[in-house]
Amino acid sequence: MTRPLRIGNASGFYGDRFSAVREMLDGGPLDVLTGDYLAELTMLILGRGRMKDPDAGYATTFLRQMEESLGLAAERGVRIVTNAGGLNPRGLAARLREIAARLGVDVRIAHVEGDDLLPRAADLGLTSPAYGAPLTANAYLGAWGIAAALEAGADVVVTGRVTDASLVVGPAAAHFGWARDDWDALAGATVAGHVLECGAQATGGNYAFFTEVPLGEPVGFPLAEVRADGSSVITKHPGTGGAVTTETVTAQLLYEIGGPAYAGPDVTTRFDTVRLRQDGPDRVEIGGVLGMPPPPDTKVCLNHLGGHRNEMTFVVTGLDVDAKIALARRQLDAAFGARRPARMEWTTIGVPASDPVTQGEATVLLRCAVLDADPGLVGRTFSGAVVELALAGYPGFTMTSPPGKGSPFGVYTAAFVPNAEVRQVAVLPDGHEVAIEPAPVTAPLPEAPDGSERRAAEERKAGPDQPPPAQGGDPTSIVQRPNAPATPTAEPVDNPEARTVRAPLGRILGARSGDKGGNANIGVWARTDAQWHWLHSYLTIDRLRDLLPETRHHPVTRHTLPHLRALNFVIEGVLQDGVSASTRFDPQGKALGEWLRARRADIPESLL
Repeated sequence: MTRPLRIGNASGFYGDRFSAVREMLDGGPLDVLTGDYLAELTMLILGRGRMKDPDAGYATTFLRQMEESLGLAAERGVRIVTNAGGLNPRGLAARLREIAARLGVDVRIAHVEGDDLLPRAADLGLTSPAYGAPLTANAYLGAWGIAAALEAGADVVVTGRVTDASLVVGPAAAHFGWARDDWDALAGATVAGHVLECGAQATGGNYAFFTEVPLGEPVGFPLAEVRADGSSVITKHPGTGGAVTTETVTAQLLYEIGGPAYAGPDVTTRFDTVRLRQDGPDRVEIGGVLGMPPPPDTKVCLNHLGGHRNEMTFVVTGLDVDAKIALARRQLDAAFGARRPARMEWTTIGVPASDPVTQGEATVLLRCAVLDADPGLVGRTFSGAVVELALAGYPGFTMTSPPGKGSPFGVYTAAFVPNAEVRQVAVLPDGHEVAIEPAPVTAPLPEAPDGSERRAAEERKAGPDQPPPAQGGDPTSIVQRPNAPATPTAEPVDNPEARTVRAPLGRILGARSGDKGGNANIGVWARTDAQWHWLHSYLTIDRLRDLLPETRHHPVTRHTLPHLRALNFVIEGVLQDGVSASTRFDPQGKALGEWLRARRADIPESLL
């Protein structure tokens, strides 16, 4: 029987713990070590860097990590697969060869390219009526370029924009000799890759029930023991911090996803088939995952330069807080006169105590964020106007930071192009180039079970003032438009077993939230079967909007993942034009789940 392939992760984002590469190599046996450095915002940052230096565009942190650890990886026979190439995988591969030569380390280095569609952006219809040509335009490549490089003997494979999970799927496909249509195996490895991609988030980082996890020491990064059929066991090196449980893995599975059909360039993975089982201390088995052919179009990450932004935060202390806030807003509006920024958003943070013992208890923060195409307007004009209120405004006027000139921001959008338009190429260690053909079989994304996607389409056609047609069954995905009629709910039953306690939802529910461009997702899971039955009936779209009023004016989709005892909500547009352009206090939606868990509800006493 073929032994599992041990694939570890040492980076969940550009800026993750530097020492994790060496820790993973030193901590125990590995076959492959991956590093995920890219996100939509990272592509924007790399794009701005490339404007200054055409030879830049990759994650320089990775080079410094290889200076320290490339020899150790070679000594232990661990292959390295990373998307640190960003916008310039060829350039990063060349720099790695220089480092290897200088260190005297004999490694074979390959890279994967073809994701950069910027030279063809106009021909592919990727320009924006509002912002013109994009700054970056990168297709999400799949796993087969990585697999080809490994099959050719590469010790290090550098890619540009591939799907995060491809860093795991590629090595597994190469090792086990999977075919392009081994859908279930590819889907299983995709799930493992999704768990690993954000590093320590799978081992207790950002975990709702964090007090149950030992986080006092450096949290261990996860690894997957991937089997020949695509199933896997998620674990970590012994003696490292954190924990691997079905719930820590569930939390990561719910991170930044949409519907149950998780589309990728190589396979569509059915997340509603994922099953988890605790396989011992710090070991969680993933199985039962079903896959289907991928869609006929490939997703493209577009970043446009959108203008300039700035923000200032007023400190408001003591009595008459509302009146002080109103005065600050009136005075700043008057200072701008007729030429106001294109977007100006005020956020009040905190509530003063009625009898504050400390100055902090007496204080709230008033944040003003501005965006405009004119750097001068949101720069010195804005910050100067705020500062000029210092001796003419509310009593106790002060700010959290000195005035600044502002900074440029980008606008992220997703586009789709036919698969054949993406020309993925694996550049092997000997320089030979292998063209990677797109998926030989494709299929549109499937409708969710029991007609739920059909119901969503009919509801959108019905218009915001008409109720959707009645549907039977238990829909997996429900889309509700802003201001749509509320779904009727059953009257509570008056019996002893239905007694409730007013308590925070977080007493019984976990949550994990994040961003995908301007959309946010909130994954919510229950800890027991009884809690799951209550969650499934209680947390409707209407209830979510009542609990989180800031979602009321946005389309919301609810997805059901029964094997995970979880619901996933996608709130469209709540993050505006994406993290760089968002004026929200929490522009990446990372804390939405914790806000939901803090809301109080009438919870059955038997569930607490």
